[in-house]
Amino acid sequence: MRGSRPKRRVAALGSAGALVTATLIAGAVAAPTANANAAGDHGQDREARGTAIAAARAAKAGIDWQDCPADWNLAKPIQCGYVTVPLDYAKPYGKQIKLAVDRIGNTGTKAERQGALIYNPGGPGGSGLRFPARVTNKNAVWANAAKAYDFVGFDPRGVGKSTPISCVDPQEFVKAPKADPVPDSEADKLAQRKLAREYAEGCQERSGWMLPHMTTPNTARDLDVIRAALGEKKLNFLGVSYGTYLGAVYGTLFPGHVRRMVVDSVVNPSREKIWYQANLDQDVAFEGRWKDWQDWVAKNDATYHLGTTRDAVQAKWLELRATAKKNPIGGVVGPAELISFFQSAPYYDSAWAPTAAVFSKYVAGDTQALVDAAAPDLSDTAGNAASENGNAVYTAVECADAKWPTSWRTWDRDNTRLHQDHPFMTWANAWMNLPCATWPAKQQTPVNVKTGKGLPGVLIVQSERDAATPYEGAVELHKRLKGSRLITEKDAGSHGVTSLVNPCINPRVDSYLLTGKLDAADVTCAPHATPKP
Repeated sequence: MRGSRPKRRVAALGSAGALVTATLIAGAVAAPTANANAAGDHGQDREARGTAIAAARAAKAGIDWQDCPADWNLAKPIQCGYVTVPLDYAKPYGKQIKLAVDRIGNTGTKAERQGALIYNPGGPGGSGLRFPARVTNKNAVWANAAKAYDFVGFDPRGVGKSTPISCVDPQEFVKAPKADPVPDSEADKLAQRKLAREYAEGCQERSGWMLPHMTTPNTARDLDVIRAALGEKKLNFLGVSYGTYLGAVYGTLFPGHVRRMVVDSVVNPSREKIWYQANLDQDVAFEGRWKDWQDWVAKNDATYHLGTTRDAVQAKWLELRATAKKNPIGGVVGPAELISFFQSAPYYDSAWAPTAAVFSKYVAGDTQALVDAAAPDLSDTAGNAASENGNAVYTAVECADAKWPTSWRTWDRDNTRLHQDHPFMTWANAWMNLPCATWPAKQQTPVNVKTGKGLPGVLIVQSERDAATPYEGAVELHKRLKGSRLITEKDAGSHGVTSLVNPCINPRVDSYLLTGKLDAADVTCAPHATPKP
C-alpha cells in the first residue's frame, strides 16, 4: 500500500484499491562515495562513479529557472526547471531522462539563508512540486524554516512531469465498480491474479524501457545530482513516508553529502521488510487505526448518529459494505471504492470528520454524498492520469527494489491468515502488490541501510499508531543511524507528523533545521489536538 496520500486506487487490479562559479562547482561535486554499501560490489562502484560524473555535469549546467508552465498550477514567485540525469548510472554517458524541479527562495535575509531544503512526500509515486507552495500559502508551521531555506520540490523519475511511466490507460484505470477485494471463492482469487499479471504486462508494454531503473537507489542518486545542480555542497532533506526510505538510502550511499535530514513517518528499512513484509505489517496497523477512528465516531454519536460503540459503528460499516457488494451505490461504488474512500481516515486525522460526515449522510438517506466522495470522476482526465501514474510508479519501485515471493501459495497463506483478524485492508493491499509476483523486470537486493563516514545526526519523527508506516520502522531506522534522535508522538496515529500543529514537535524540527542541534536524548511528545466533529 502506498505510504503517502492515498489516491483513488488500483483500478486495473480490482483492488481498493540549477550558472555557478568554478569554486561552487567544486563544492557541489563531492567525490564519489563508493562507500559501496555492498562493499566490493563492482556494480555499485560503477554507479557511484556514474553519479559523480552526472553530478559534475549538473553542477556545471545549473538549472535554467523560469516561471512555471501554467498547467503546473504553481504561482509566481515559484520557479520551475529541469535537471538531466542518466537513466542508468552505470552508463552515465548513455540515455538521459529529465527531472522536473521547482523552488521558492528563502523568505529571510541573505545572511539568514542556509541553502536549499529538498522535499519528498512519499509514495513511491508522490510529486514533491507542491512543497514551495507552503511558502506562498503562508503555512505557519514551516515559516521559520522558510526564512533560512529555499524550498525545493521535484518529481522523482517516472513521476508526473519527470519522464512519467504508465501501466494502463488512465480512464480504464479509474473505471468503477471494481470487484470486491475480499474473495468469496478460488474463482475470485484467480480473477484477481489474472488482473495483477495483466497489470505487470501492461507496465512492461507501456514503460518497459524504464522499469529496470525505477529503484530507490537510483532516485537517491538523482537526488544527489539535483543537489549538485542547485550548487549545494551538501543536502538538506525532508522526507515523509516513503521519503524516509529514500532519505535512509541516500544517507547510506552518500553519508558525507548530508547536512541536515528530517525523516517523518518511517518506512522500516530492514532488508527483510522491503517490501513484501512491510505491506503485511501495514495491514495489522491499519486495522488498529481503523478502530481508533471508529472509537472517535462513537464518542461523537451526537454528531454522526452511527452508534455509541466501536462495534455499533463497525456493524454499520459491514452493512454498508454488504449493500454496496450486492448493488453498487449509484451503480459505481462497490466495496473496492468504499475501501479507497474510507482508508483516508486511518491514514490522516484530518480525514476523520469528513469521512464520518459522508458516512453519516449515507445512513440518513443521502447516497449522493457517498457517490460524489467515492466514485471516480471520468471527466477529470488530468487527475485520473496522475492517479494512474502514481500507482504505476508505486508498483514499479516496490517491485524493482526487492525480490518478491513468486509462489501464489505464499501470498494466499499469508493474506488469508492476516485477513481473519485484520480484514479492513488485507486483501485490497495484497492485490495492489501482486503484480510484483510476476514482475517482468529485474528485481534488486535492497540496500543495507546503515551509518557511513560523515553522516550527521538525523532527526526522526513518528506517531505511535501510524497505520501506513508502523512505529517499529522508526525504531529500526533509529538503531541503524548512529547519533540520530527519535521524537515519538504518543497516543497519536496520523501519517505525516511534521506538518501538524504540535508545540512539542514543531520547535524541535525548526531548531534542528536552523541550528543542527538535536536533543540530548530521545523525546516523547503528547499528541496533537484530536479532530473536532
